[in-house]
Amino acid sequence: MTKRMIDYWVIPPENDAEFVACMEEVLETYERPYDADHPVICMDEQPVQLIKETRQPIEAAKDHPKRVDYEYERNGTASIFMFSEPLSGFRQATARSQRTKVDWAQEVAQLLDTRYADCQQVTLVLDNLNTHTKGAFYELFEPAVARAYVKRITFVYTPKHGSWLNVAECELSAMTRQCLTGRRVGELDELRDEIGAWSDQTNQKQRGVDCQLQIDEARTKLARLYPKN
Repeated sequence: MTKRMIDYWVIPPENDAEFVACMEEVLETYERPYDADHPVICMDEQPVQLIKETRQPIEAAKDHPKRVDYEYERNGTASIFMFSEPLSGFRQATARSQRTKVDWAQEVAQLLDTRYADCQQVTLVLDNLNTHTKGAFYELFEPAVARAYVKRITFVYTPKHGSWLNVAECELSAMTRQCLTGRRVGELDELRDEIGAWSDQTNQKQRGVDCQLQIDEARTKLARLYPKN
């Protein structure tokens, strides 16, 4: 039997009005010039398996690389929350033991209370997970506090099967390759330290993201996604 390689993709639907409506809203958001008083923030989440060593690794020496035993111990899972401000070059990666509505609301509120404390409004680009709702703030805070947070956020949702439009997903991919791939991280605190260090180091480079795809170009290159009027 001939072996065939398979690539797994997020394949967008064709002739889908809802998809292109959400896509154009995201692209229009990315076209906005940078505004420190009303920044555009992207966020995404990623589960990760915590894996502990069962034996002490042997550190690298001149005559051999670091040696790690092939046995390992699963130590539960965690969820990484990535926030990225494309035009300023800022990103923040944090981790929690789970990703409930309350966890998500706590992460967003923490950013609004610290980095964006002086911003009356922020635009948040995110996907359509059932935890990413305005109601999540009401599950965590008293109504008046929840409403105050919600009023400061303009929500822009990527279309279903359109998560590739989220810059934070690209940041998560880069972080995974540069920080986690090929390594074993066994504890939640260790994971937080590692991804926090990656965020700080990457932020020092001030590496921003400039989305090149604009609406007019999308209507031509991605014409198959649009309804045939």
